Amino acid sequence: MAHSFRELEERMSDESRVRVKKRARAMMREMLLSELRKSAGVTQEELASSLGIKQPTLSRMESQSDMHISTLRRLIESLGGELEIIAHLPEGDVRLSQFHDAE
Repeated sequence: MAHSFRELEERMSDESRVRVKKRARAMMREMLLSELRKSAGVTQEELASSLGIKQPTLSRMESQSDMHISTLRRLIESLGGELEIIAHLPEGDVRLSQFHDAE
């Protein structure tokens, strides 16, 4: 018999539950743009339409390893998110505010 994740989670020890949630958060930290879009339940056609571009253009954008910050911001905001750029330095993390409203 199949069980829902919620049922399995209820049977886990507190320690296991914390470990699973920590691993899930770590996995969420590393996602390709296409995976982020899919996890939001949005198709390429839907996202392209909301951005005012064609689907093949979005497909190319999702596979790029380098793009303008403003382009990435528009993409993330179209998915209902907010882009933050954080520099991880030995002295601590710093949020780069000059890119907050980049256009």
